[in-house]
Amino acid sequence: MLHLPDIFDEVEEDLRAERAQRLWRRLATPVLGALVLTVAGVGAWQGWQWYENRQREAAATTFMAIHRAAEAEGADLPAIAARFEALAPTSPAGYRTLALLRAAALRAETGDRDAALALYDRVAADGSADQLYRDLASLMWVLRSLDTADPALLAARIAPLARPDQPWNASARELSALVALRAGQREEAKRSLEALAADVTAPRGIRERAQRIAAGIAG
Repeated sequence: MLHLPDIFDEVEEDLRAERAQRLWRRLATPVLGALVLTVAGVGAWQGWQWYENRQREAAATTFMAIHRAAEAEGADLPAIAARFEALAPTSPAGYRTLALLRAAALRAETGDRDAALALYDRVAADGSADQLYRDLASLMWVLRSLDTADPALLAARIAPLARPDQPWNASARELSALVALRAGQREEAKRSLEALAADVTAPRGIRERAQRIAAGIAG
């Protein structure tokens, strides 16, 4: 025979069970719905990862095929530049940027400076591109415009890249000095180049070139 406390415990357990059943009936639909959405979300994410991997693999294969064509003897470089440009819109962000930079280099190499500058500007303005490549595009824009653009414009565009914390710092400082030289600021250019030549953190090739240019500038 059950003691009173046992009866109360049993009744309380029944009530808890009944409340739990009612709660489950009320929550079953949204809980199951959430589970379905979670599973679907995981599946969609995995599907998207698979799709992105396929896209990257396809872009890499095409990019390398075009690159090999560009390296072949007697290659039609303007046509290959067009192939790189055509690859860009259908490629993931990284390969899109590389394709446009490669196309710009080929345009410049074949004398189509305006097209090259437009492509460099396109990369520099692309917020989805890695900042490293955007800065490289700006650097190349200045390099390709060195003989034609307003020195003040060139100086303004290269200045942010010449800061000590920037990855293209040494190249940007070299270009800044060349812009100053073009603007007739010979002493400033010479001082900048000498400082760059003495900077052990700069790449050796840039240091040696800066030293040669500085030595050739008359005081």
